[in-house]
Amino acid sequence: MGENESFWESLIYAHPTCVAWKQEAEGSIYHLASILFIVGFMGGSGFFGLLYVFSLLGLGFLCSSVWAWLDVCAADIFSWNFVLFVICFIQFIYVTYQVRSVSFEKEFQELYSSLFQPLGISLTVFRKIVLCCDAEVVTLEKEHCYAMQGKTPIDKLSMLVSGRIRVTVDGEFLHYIFPLQFLDSPEWDSLRPTEEGIFQVTLTAETDCRYVAWRRKKLYLLFAKHRFISRLFSILIGSDIADKLYALNDRVHVGKGLRYDIRLPNYYQVAVPGTPRVQPAEQLVSNSRQKH
Repeated sequence: MGENESFWESLIYAHPTCVAWKQEAEGSIYHLASILFIVGFMGGSGFFGLLYVFSLLGLGFLCSSVWAWLDVCAADIFSWNFVLFVICFIQFIYVTYQVRSVSFEKEFQELYSSLFQPLGISLTVFRKIVLCCDAEVVTLEKEHCYAMQGKTPIDKLSMLVSGRIRVTVDGEFLHYIFPLQFLDSPEWDSLRPTEEGIFQVTLTAETDCRYVAWRRKKLYLLFAKHRFISRLFSILIGSDIADKLYALNDRVHVGKGLRYDIRLPNYYQVAVPGTPRVQPAEQLVSNSRQKH
């Protein structure tokens, strides 16, 4: 304990204390460096936040180096500030190179700005998603089928970038698929990673369409490596399925302008012809009697 106390005492009290403080302020370069440090540490995250931080900190260290060289005339202060300036400059060049290297085609850029950027997804994460689909946008001509009922296997997940897709089952229209919606989110959600299946609906292009497709195996490998991307797609797919269910709900009408909600337990009686209609209250009573 005595040795530790002597060490701290020598560290604190070995240097002479300041008896007389300088009356004049430091030069403007010193104060400019301090302002740049304060503003620089207010930077945000992401690529552009790093560019902001490193640029202002680098300028601050450069001003400190000039101040140490001209006003203080201290080689050690100048050396340390200049080394920090060089480090910030190298980091700025490196981040700039990364930003310029993350470039996408027009469709992917619009997809990022419309869907992924509002969710706070960085360009590096989006780049992994784009590389998973080989950075390819597929064209589907008008009246060509993306999938045929009972024939097309479910081996990918696709998102519509432009155009409009018509969904039918046994020739009966169900709903449309619009840009920034998945083409096969219900099929994707209905299968486990090891299962296989075929489409139960037909998807036909009403106009010339462009879409992005991720192969199932490659996408599951990406999910295994990056759990954040897996959770992101889970949220997007769930939201997309909910939108499709509401689109189906808008088409379910009965007489006198009434509309049935697919979330209610009597939807099955409405959707299937010939099934006796049971009121929700009566259905609950009958279920309770069966339990007893």
